[in-house]
Amino acid sequence: MALTTRVWSAGRWLVVAAGLVVTFVLFFVLAMRVAVRTLEVEVPSLAGRSVNDASAMLADQGLTLRVEDTRRADPKIPEGHVVGQEPEPGVRARRQRSVKVWVSAGPVSTIVPALVGESERAAQIRLQLANLSLAGTTEIESSEFPAGVIVAQAPPPSARASSVSLLVNRGTRGATYVMPDLIGVDASSVADYLRQRGFRVALVGAATYPGVRPGIVLRQNPQGGFQVAPGDAISLEVSR
Repeated sequence: MALTTRVWSAGRWLVVAAGLVVTFVLFFVLAMRVAVRTLEVEVPSLAGRSVNDASAMLADQGLTLRVEDTRRADPKIPEGHVVGQEPEPGVRARRQRSVKVWVSAGPVSTIVPALVGESERAAQIRLQLANLSLAGTTEIESSEFPAGVIVAQAPPPSARASSVSLLVNRGTRGATYVMPDLIGVDASSVADYLRQRGFRVALVGAATYPGVRPGIVLRQNPQGGFQVAPGDAISLEVSR
């Protein structure tokens, strides 16, 4: 009987000891995790910032800046500003860790070719071959130049740039008219009338409208009052 009592007593002590060990291990692991978390900070976003500003932001977080020698061309981020980073923003990192950044070289510039006198399509192809982007196209209507050709460019030929703006002559359109208000008019009759005068007319989006008989114009594009010329497209929404 005494032996059994001693065995049970020893067993209880072993259970208690095991419980204490497990509790110690759990608290130790939690304490280590808390300690590690306190040594970690969230990496801020540095994109678009100057190297000095980025370095100051990282210093506030206990991090250091490491600038890569290779620069990356970027049409939007100015030269000398951060265009990429590693680790990415939002990642948690240990204090004193360095954050690697790449700095923008600004937009790629190249020599602008002479485009005046070229067709619009040929000018676009030459821009692509020269790694230049099209900044914009402005149109004029003139009888002094052939239709569809480039009559001016900016910047001029031989300049260095990353994009080019073009001025294109569309040629003279001839007679223009003021678009009439066709709402409530018989669509079939007015469509035939406009087509005979060179307009491209489409009857679209037939819809039921209370109190309106079928075949009546409900909406139009262009709207009344706009300038139109033969060859322009006109769409009419008709009741059914």
